[in-house]
Amino acid sequence: MERYFFEIYTKFKLTLYRKIFSRTDEREEGLSALEQFCAETIYAMDSPTVHEFAEFANLSAPNAAYKIHSLIRKGYIVKVRSETDRRSYHLEVTEKYLATYGLTYDYVKTVLGRIRGRIPEADVEAFERVLKVISEELMPEATERTPRIRL
Repeated sequence: MERYFFEIYTKFKLTLYRKIFSRTDEREEGLSALEQFCAETIYAMDSPTVHEFAEFANLSAPNAAYKIHSLIRKGYIVKVRSETDRRSYHLEVTEKYLATYGLTYDYVKTVLGRIRGRIPEADVEAFERVLKVISEELMPEATERTPRIRL
């Protein structure tokens, strides 16, 4: 089980990294690989505050502010004022980011489609139940936020 789990995990990571490096563009409006990782983190964290992003990424406040400002200036993220605490802002990726770089979940969709086409429905349903238990119960240190995944 461990071997296959690590193989699958590594294949998904490498697919993500390939997409990030193939889309790296140091031009004025393009994103560097680091900026893509920052935007992808913001997307996966589902609208974190500036402080939450900085803390998660282990960045100083000025360094996080610099990266966020660059992403805002290029039009890939926006700051949205919190409705509950008007002093804080949440970060959200823009449609521009999703259209240009936010294709990291395409490969997941491809693999899931292949699973549905190859594996009997009863086994797919059992696999989904196992994935749900893993996501909701067996990864508590990685579930501070439930990411908004657009599949």
